[in-house]
Amino acid sequence: MNFWEKITGSDINKEMKTFELRVKKLPVDYQEAWGEIHTSLWEHSDFTGRNLMPIFEGVLSFFEETAAEGQSVQEVLGDDIRGFCLALASEEGANSLRDKWRKQLNNNIAKKLGK
Repeated sequence: MNFWEKITGSDINKEMKTFELRVKKLPVDYQEAWGEIHTSLWEHSDFTGRNLMPIFEGVLSFFEETAAEGQSVQEVLGDDIRGFCLALASEEGANSLRDKWRKQLNNNIAKKLGK
């Protein structure tokens, strides 16, 4: 990735287009689940969204494998897609800006209180 791609975010756009092409090859129920997962995971993004690209890649690869085995998305994820996303994001350490600001605020308060 060169400097210009990093600044403009065109590298992320290219990667997302590649993901979307791969998603179109999946069964319809997987495509719907991908849409929900895609939307839910963006809440855990940093400013650029680059921290989510490995997570998206992993989920999409997982979907491709399970779809090839003939499993339905219901068998794979169950009913709680948001819970799946939350567990996935916390396990991968995807901290949002809100998490970063919360940590900064807690550190500043601890300094002021002398801890």
